[in-house]
Amino acid sequence: MVEPDLLCEQSVRFGAGNALRRALAVTLAGALLAPTAGAEAPTRVFWGDTHVHSAWSFDAAAIGDVLGPEAAYRFARGEEVVSSSGQKLRLARPLDFLVVADHAEAYGAMQQLLEGSPEEIADPRVRRWREQLESGPEMRAKTVIEMAAALRGGELPAELVDPALVRSTWSRATSLAEDYNEPGRFTPLLGYEWTSHPNGGENLHRVVIFRDGKQRVDRVLPFSALESEDPEDLWSALAAYESLTGGSALAIPHNGNLSNGAMFARTDFGGRPLTRRQAAARARWEPVVEVTQQKGDSETHPLLSPNDEFADFERWDAGDLTAGKKKEPWMLEHEYARSALLLGLALGRGLGINPFRFGMIGSSDTHTSLAGNDESSFVGIGTTVEPGPGRMAFPLFDTPVATIRGWAVSASGYAGVWATENTREALFDALRRREVYASTGPRMIVRFFGGYGFEPADAARSDPASVGYAKGVPMGASLPALPEGAAPSFLVAALRDPEGANLDRVQIVKGWLDAAGALHERIFDVAWSGERKPTEDGRLPPIGSSVDVATATYTNTLGSPALATTWTDPAFDPAQPAFYYARVLEIPTPRWTAYDAKRYGVAPPDEDVPMTLQERAYTSPIWYEANASK
Repeated sequence: MVEPDLLCEQSVRFGAGNALRRALAVTLAGALLAPTAGAEAPTRVFWGDTHVHSAWSFDAAAIGDVLGPEAAYRFARGEEVVSSSGQKLRLARPLDFLVVADHAEAYGAMQQLLEGSPEEIADPRVRRWREQLESGPEMRAKTVIEMAAALRGGELPAELVDPALVRSTWSRATSLAEDYNEPGRFTPLLGYEWTSHPNGGENLHRVVIFRDGKQRVDRVLPFSALESEDPEDLWSALAAYESLTGGSALAIPHNGNLSNGAMFARTDFGGRPLTRRQAAARARWEPVVEVTQQKGDSETHPLLSPNDEFADFERWDAGDLTAGKKKEPWMLEHEYARSALLLGLALGRGLGINPFRFGMIGSSDTHTSLAGNDESSFVGIGTTVEPGPGRMAFPLFDTPVATIRGWAVSASGYAGVWATENTREALFDALRRREVYASTGPRMIVRFFGGYGFEPADAARSDPASVGYAKGVPMGASLPALPEGAAPSFLVAALRDPEGANLDRVQIVKGWLDAAGALHERIFDVAWSGERKPTEDGRLPPIGSSVDVATATYTNTLGSPALATTWTDPAFDPAQPAFYYARVLEIPTPRWTAYDAKRYGVAPPDEDVPMTLQERAYTSPIWYEANASK
């Protein structure tokens, strides 16, 4: 991202020999994008953010966001906008698609408060809120607390939850999306956020996305958690939409890490054991999960994966969504994607249907209207922590459970979608079939295929994508029936972000269920840069670091621009259901906190502030179902 008011230092310096590496990377890029002969297969990855809040979201406007959906679309397309804090910002590399996912709860209320004439506001409490919101940051903050309490208690004034107001605002939102829809260039997918947090802060949020345009979507209103906080009722609302319009919809859970054990529970909303019907419904309506975003990474946790040296990444795990209730160890298993995938294997054995058979994407959850997640020029999660010298120390939450400051926010993430074209229909269909992957920010290209006949030579071919589709299935799919005597093999290829860091390694994460019902996981390093050799305990030595924190720079003298290999599971048991996904790690680079420290000449507010990180991508899994050969 380029900031005309605040130009960033150049952070990458190419070392000797990188001209050859760049040439090899260009060759591999063409191979990864190669079409499949005689078949309709995706030839390009499209980048987007499915989770952007604008000033039309109750909370975003209340904390100072003044930019509506139109500014969000303009910014995502690469146009310059002026942020809510008055900074001129432009995304250097435009996105391909965007979902403005404003909250369904009190949808349109902020427009009524901030845009309506004071004389037209009937309720004296609403008039008072209107005046307070325009009375400066301190009074605005107090007003936010009061309004949020009224929202949670179901006590908002009637004129702020009037269905007519919701309908007019929804129609306005869908019209703006149509205005910015340019198939083939930029796609606004229509959607909203259903914001359920029972018991005060158990995050059960979902982003709802439609395959369709305004004509169909306008026939319904956003389904609100004020109507029901039970995900099953949301799924019923989506089913009703499809029945009424002939359209299609899906829901994307996010921030399991803040659900305090609720997001991937073995029970339903009422605490009863999941049924086969409920498992089928969840698998039907929730094909992907947002696994990394600004409020923390939800792939796994070091207490769940003690043998995973990269498990402790961008961790936000003090408590629930509002830091109101402390996290307890038993909750973790039901909050993170990897453990949920494992639980899905166990539930699938008992119920006959795996409710947690999901792909993985990243998105931002920004409340600035601006989808800017580059570490070197991070916009921030809210207007209170937009670029500035004090944002690292700014207290986002200060409760008896935890104090969470601005530095804890992650500059993450984006969704990589392998689609046949940049249209609503093609992008939605790719999400539905889970041919997608999550990135914590870099736009690295990753392919992952599974089958039974991949050979080492396939990774060296000029067209690994073509051979991947010809001999196997892509990320998000299930392996076909098991040939006698075979074991699953995989083809994985990754190319670094052309404007980013080299790659450290590619790993395959395997999870499986044994005959006794025990769940297991193991991480395999399958491709890596340099001449490193695994140690006796099987660990690959760290790649080292070229980061200079003081100057917020690094060099690409470490790592490789591209990595590709084939791998066959050495411990495969045909009786054990399993999943496999690829994790691609960059070399260490400066975190946004290091860029801020250098840019503003400020010291980190405490010693715990991370100044470097290893960015990564997570592919959607490929599943082996033990009964596939029966």
